[in-house]
Amino acid sequence: MIRVLLADDEELMRAGLRMMLHTQPDLTVVGEASDGQEAVLAAAATAPDVVLMDVRMPVLDGVAATRKLCAGPAAPKVLILTTFELDEYVFAAVRAGASGFLLKRSPPEVLIDGIRTLAAGEALLGPSVTRRLLAEFARATPADPAPETARRLARLTGREREVLLLLGRGLANAEIAERLQVGEATVKTHVGRVLDKLGLRDRVHAVVFAFDHGLVRPGGR
Repeated sequence: MIRVLLADDEELMRAGLRMMLHTQPDLTVVGEASDGQEAVLAAAATAPDVVLMDVRMPVLDGVAATRKLCAGPAAPKVLILTTFELDEYVFAAVRAGASGFLLKRSPPEVLIDGIRTLAAGEALLGPSVTRRLLAEFARATPADPAPETARRLARLTGREREVLLLLGRGLANAEIAERLQVGEATVKTHVGRVLDKLGLRDRVHAVVFAFDHGLVRPGGR
């Protein structure tokens, strides 16, 4: 059973989500929150697997709440629900630790599949969206790798570092497999090891890590 927490300041939105999720035998709503601070407290009390997080909420917005939720060792996966695709809140939420986002107008089956995807340990950002995120990150100047980053990278094998760089350029597993001339299952294994060795939540945050630490530069270098 996948435990879901709803965080949205609109009661009607929460009610609609609750009714939708209650139709699924593998999903259960364990709590609700009308602002970011309530979401943090509710998550501590209910231990959800996935939090559906609105970004524009009073008291504490969804970005700040996501940052607090993702700071802990047993953090839930955060799925951002937004009205506008890839606005500044979405970029900030990804940096804060969110593992995916969907538009509020998404069909019910897309939202339900998205919850299951995050609960299974995957991220909910396709390669095209990842590339658009990189374009936004390119507006800032990435830092060169710090000594601690260099130590973390030293844990990777040569092939794992290749995979990290290709992840950072927004390539999907199939594209990485073609580039390296290996099977997709092999790529998936390498991705898992990269995430584990670097202490990253998912492939989305591997992209952010690669860009933030100067491993990937604007223009894909």
